[in-house]
Amino acid sequence: MKQQTARLGLLSIALGLSACTTTFQETKIDYKSAGKNQAPSLEVPPDLTQLSQDSRYTVPGGVVSAAAMQANAKAAKPTDNNTATNKIGDVRVERDGAEHWLVVDRAADKLWEPVRDFWLENGFIYSMEDRQLGILETDWAENRAKLPQDIIRKSLGKVFDSLYSTSERDKFRTRLEREPDGKTRIYVTHRGMEEVYTSGQKDNTIWQPRARDPELETEFLRRMMIKLGVSEEQASAVAKADQAAAVSSSGGARMDNVNGVPVLQMNEGFDRAWRRVGVALDRTGFTVEDRDRSRGVYYVRYVDPNAKAETKGFFSKIFSRGKEAAAPVKYQILVKGQGDKSQVSVLNEQGQPDTSANGQRIIRVITDDLK
Repeated sequence: MKQQTARLGLLSIALGLSACTTTFQETKIDYKSAGKNQAPSLEVPPDLTQLSQDSRYTVPGGVVSAAAMQANAKAAKPTDNNTATNKIGDVRVERDGAEHWLVVDRAADKLWEPVRDFWLENGFIYSMEDRQLGILETDWAENRAKLPQDIIRKSLGKVFDSLYSTSERDKFRTRLEREPDGKTRIYVTHRGMEEVYTSGQKDNTIWQPRARDPELETEFLRRMMIKLGVSEEQASAVAKADQAAAVSSSGGARMDNVNGVPVLQMNEGFDRAWRRVGVALDRTGFTVEDRDRSRGVYYVRYVDPNAKAETKGFFSKIFSRGKEAAAPVKYQILVKGQGDKSQVSVLNEQGQPDTSANGQRIIRVITDDLK
C-alpha cells in the first residue's frame, strides 16, 4: 500500500523522543524481500487486484549494503563500432549503447555460488534458481532507502519500521551465459512495479509495471564486480566511466511481415542481435527454458492473454503465474543472421513458423523493449 502512517499513539511517543533523535544515514539501496508466507508475493507481473489493500511487508532479517564509493576515470574506449570494454583482473565490463554486462574469465560453474550469495547478501530471496540454465531471479523486493526520513521514522528508528512501506517493488534477473572459450557473460536486468490509486477517493490501489531502471542495473553490476574480487574504488570508477559513455542504441528494431509471418527486423549482425534479444526476454519477464546459440533459438514459455478472466491486464495475462493463470504454451524465438542484419521470428513448439495472434504479440513485446 502507499506509505503507511503511524497511529496517534505512536505519534505522541515519537514527539516525546524527538529531542534525542539520532539522524539515520540514508543509503541509495537497502533492499528487503518479503519472506515466504509472510506477505503476498508479487508474481510476474500481475495487476495484483486480488491482494489485500494493506500490502505492508513484514521484513525479515538484516541486509548487507555496500558503501557508495567515489572515483574518477576516463570513459572506456570502444573496441569496435558498438561495444566498449574496460577490464580489471579477470573481470571486464562491456557496454553496447545503454546496455552493460560483465565478462569474467571463469567458468559459469565456478561463478554460480558467489553470484547466488551476492543477491542474498543484498537483501533478496529467490523466486527462481536454475543452475543448468544459469538463471537466478529474485522475488519482488522493496528498496527501504526510498522511505522518507521524517521526524516520526527518525525518532522510532527501525523498531516500527514495518509500519512504513513504499509504493514500488523491484525484482532482478541474473543470467550467466557460457562462452565457447570458457568465459562467462553475466547480465543483470531490472523489472519494476508501482502501486497506483484506481479512483479519486484513493480508497483502492492496483499494481502495474513501471519502466526499468538502468542505474539500478549498473549499480548492482558494480557491486557484483566487488563480490568477484574487484576493489570498490576500481568498480566504482568503471561504472562511472561507463555511465558517462553510455548512449542510446536502438539497432533499428521494427516489426514486419514476411510471407504472412510476423517478424522483427534488426539492423545489426547475429552476435549483437542474439545478445539484445536475450536481454529483452529477461527484462520483459519471459521464462526462458533453454537456449541454443548455434541454432539461434531461445526456448520460452508464454501465456495466452485471451485465455483467462477479463479483469486481468495485458501484461498479467501474458506473464502471470498465479493460480488462475492459463497454462503456458511453449514457443521458440529464432534469431537468424543475414549479414549485417538479423531477423527474429516466433516458432511453435514443433519449430514451425507461428502466425497466430500470440506470435504477433510476442514479437511486439520484444520490439517495444528494443526500441
